Amino acid sequence: MAAGRAPWLAAGLVAVLMVVAARARFVVEKSSVRVLAPEHIRGHHDAAIGNFGVPDYGGTLTGVVIYPDTKPTGCDDFDAKFKAKSRRPVILLLDRGECYFALKAWNAQRAGAAAVLIADSVDEQLLTMDSPEASPGTEYIDKINIPSALVNRAFGESLKKMAQKVAGAGSEEVVVKLDWRESMPHPDERVEYELWTNSNDECGARCDEQMAFVRGFRGHAQLLERAGYARFTPHYITWYCPEAFRATQQCRSQCINRGRYCAPDPEGDFGAGYEGKDVVVENLRQLCVHRVANETGRPWAWWDYVMDYKIRCSMKEKKYTKTCAEDVVTALGLDLKKVLECMGDPEADADNAVLSKEQEDQIGSGSRGDVTILPTLVINNVQYRGKLERTAVLKAVCAGFKEGTEPRVCLSHDIETNECLHRNGGCWRDEATNVTACQDTYRGRVCECPVVNGVRYEGDGYTDCKAIGPGRCALNNGGCWSATRGHQTFSACTETALTGCRCPPGFHGDGHKCEDLDECREKLACTCPDCQCKNTWGNYECKCKGNQLYIRGEDVCIANSMSKLGWFITIAAVACVLGVGVAGYVFYKYRLRSYMDSEIMSIMSQYMPLDSQNNENQPLRQHDSEALRH
Repeated sequence: MAAGRAPWLAAGLVAVLMVVAARARFVVEKSSVRVLAPEHIRGHHDAAIGNFGVPDYGGTLTGVVIYPDTKPTGCDDFDAKFKAKSRRPVILLLDRGECYFALKAWNAQRAGAAAVLIADSVDEQLLTMDSPEASPGTEYIDKINIPSALVNRAFGESLKKMAQKVAGAGSEEVVVKLDWRESMPHPDERVEYELWTNSNDECGARCDEQMAFVRGFRGHAQLLERAGYARFTPHYITWYCPEAFRATQQCRSQCINRGRYCAPDPEGDFGAGYEGKDVVVENLRQLCVHRVANETGRPWAWWDYVMDYKIRCSMKEKKYTKTCAEDVVTALGLDLKKVLECMGDPEADADNAVLSKEQEDQIGSGSRGDVTILPTLVINNVQYRGKLERTAVLKAVCAGFKEGTEPRVCLSHDIETNECLHRNGGCWRDEATNVTACQDTYRGRVCECPVVNGVRYEGDGYTDCKAIGPGRCALNNGGCWSATRGHQTFSACTETALTGCRCPPGFHGDGHKCEDLDECREKLACTCPDCQCKNTWGNYECKCKGNQLYIRGEDVCIANSMSKLGWFITIAAVACVLGVGVAGYVFYKYRLRSYMDSEIMSIMSQYMPLDSQNNENQPLRQHDSEALRH
């Protein structure tokens, strides 16, 4: 029965794919190949990154090109390991044809090659070398760890000729540099990436690859998103059933919303097991789980849901059901009602807003091509090429950060090499404070004068950095001279000067080295005829002969001729002045008190008449009383 349906199934899928392909736009992701030697063929060339192995996103590889004398297609095992005379890595150049691209890379890897370049056999635009569908004998695909790239025919022929000359006549070796540093856009300090996947867990090696990736990458993904370094969005590919077939059993079993959104039958048998529409519904649920989790500030909960659903609701255990899925949603604390509202009615003869948006997003925009293969990872709007594996993907994600903004996970020894550890990366460093201009980044290192404890350094970062601005003197004395003797400290750094070093008064030098200035020997102070000069560290002392006084500002000695009589007169004068002051104060207090007493008596007489005034004022008070009554 299943065999009888196979021709129709194949025809139906071809019809659907033809509709999709009619509007498809495939974009080839490229890296740069730079020929370094021989000099007469130096230049840059494009190479299409293979969709298997591990491209070194954010990095480079310099090696010697070797073109094998035998088995140039690489379809058979090589008899010996390839070794370069220069001890550089080997980049094996192979011909296109006769077998899978991935098999060529696998044989090259086992022969000791660090990378593979495959020369096209026809003149055409570059295309992406894809890995073959899983089948017996292709188990090697997951074991490929070296990068691969396709180069055009003309460039490939040029490399072959030069490599053959080297092998035959001992000419200068062909050295090329594979550069993936700009293969991944890195515009800012946040990476946006998306995974086009499928909830089906019975699609063979591809499904196993997806779940292995989710399991291995979940921790990194959640940490990056929690810290705001990344924004992840899941996507699911769906197809639609052509209008002429929507009433057939095949479309009804593989599609929802009357043929608008379809997925292949998991078992390829429409009469047994799960149906394609079951997969579409679960795809829709997982999209809505992410939307609801994102609304509650927990977008990373999608990773937990997918992992838990795989464990609890697998097809193999016949638990791929709505009930199991809703139990997982509830267990993760997500709002099940909102998830169901987001999903809508799969039986309705109407568009589903969520799935319609997915079909729109599947069409490429800008530099990104259409998504036609599952699984597909898109980072900063560029399709990732290579093995879908935790470390490989993390390298690609890390390559998407602007230099200097990478999170700590991108700078671990497992991901990149800290170039600042070797000779400080060739950057400036202050040995006294260990302040350095070397900043490790995922792509290498940059030499930029740093900011340390609020103090900014300026310079070229390679040979010179100087602290500037307020606070610089607190950090290694601003790089200026400083010395202490006993309880005295002198410094050539001053907070009032934003830059530079100047020896303080009493010293001379360039500010980085200062020596005591002997004011006595240099005749800079204490030069009057009656002066006696004595130099001290950073200063001097000056005394006058006899009973004279030294005036430092004028650098002169004046006579100190005041006698005992003079002291008596001075003291008497001061006493007189003090006496006059005290007398004046007493007189002032007496006059003030008398004045205040008279004023108070005057005021009180108006409201509290004295007894002598009672009789003469009595008629007035009676008259006033009568007037008040009227």
